[in-house]
Amino acid sequence: MKAPEQYDPSKPPAKNSIPPLSMQRSDKSPAIPVGTPTITQTHKRTARADKKPFQWQFLSPKYWAIWLLFLMMLPMIYLPLRWQFWLGRKVGILFYKVVGSRRRDTLINLKLAFPEKPEVERELMAKQVFVNQGIGIFETLCAWFRPNVFTRTVSISGLQHLVNAQNENRPVILLGAHYTMLDLGGLFCAQFFALDCMYRTQNNPLLDWFIYNGRTNIFGKQISSRDMRSLVSSIKAGHVIWYSPDQDYGLKQGVMAPFFGVPAATITASRRMAKLGSKAHPPAVMALHTYRQTPDNLPSGKRPHYHLTITPELHNYPSNDEVADATQVNEVLEGLIRIDPTQWMWFHRRFKHGPTGRTNIYK
Repeated sequence: MKAPEQYDPSKPPAKNSIPPLSMQRSDKSPAIPVGTPTITQTHKRTARADKKPFQWQFLSPKYWAIWLLFLMMLPMIYLPLRWQFWLGRKVGILFYKVVGSRRRDTLINLKLAFPEKPEVERELMAKQVFVNQGIGIFETLCAWFRPNVFTRTVSISGLQHLVNAQNENRPVILLGAHYTMLDLGGLFCAQFFALDCMYRTQNNPLLDWFIYNGRTNIFGKQISSRDMRSLVSSIKAGHVIWYSPDQDYGLKQGVMAPFFGVPAATITASRRMAKLGSKAHPPAVMALHTYRQTPDNLPSGKRPHYHLTITPELHNYPSNDEVADATQVNEVLEGLIRIDPTQWMWFHRRFKHGPTGRTNIYK
């Protein structure tokens, strides 16, 4: 799959690409034409979920650090996006230097996945992963609380695959991945089609409260990974359901399948989901890629641009072979991640399980 063309600041501009001085704009982002529908005006959703209620325990001292961080960062999302990107880079570089365990895990993952690359190149990739995640924090907060700042910043390819399935009255299982612009990707998808999402409850109750309530502004339903009744209900209703099968949950819920050439515990829930619903209108399973095309050092006078890619429906999925199915899913996601590997969350311990249990590669 060919990656969308990306801005390269190291290349000189084409001869005719620089407008005359009389036509050049100021450092401000290009104005959006009057009357252009905003993100919130074109947002599509299956339902409006209720927010989780506030709990008084959230005011206890053990949560004060989270409150302080949130109160520090929330006002920053009202800065211009170019300034937010700059701050995101600084936050990412700080995390790269300070959070040693995550840095080490990232470098180990990149060494396993890209053994052909020199060590110095993998270190640059690892640092860029953290930079993209730092920017992703601001992108996520804006997606929750200030979505209209992204008006006219997204394009999409492959939408016809999803539309064709819906025209056949088939639900769609959309296999995503943990990209650094995770929730912003959901917001952009909702500009083209309504969708529900699967989620895993956070271990920290306050973080779970923040994330769940933020996502109620994006998704129609948030379906717990343990709530099979809600999942079946969405499938029978013909909804699009976003599910990310790219993390290691061990072999109780999965099988070993290669991922970037490395045997990895791969969850098989998506093939079970594909067997739910009507036999006459079975779910269509396809993959989603979300991608920031502009560089992290956003040029003056430019707005960021993002691209969504939806793949064709997976062939012969699900089959009678769960390892073959897991391998196909990993191959599709790997191909999409390779468009820009640094926009995927490599700091997760993707290879922590082997065929006989936990590995020691992260020690």
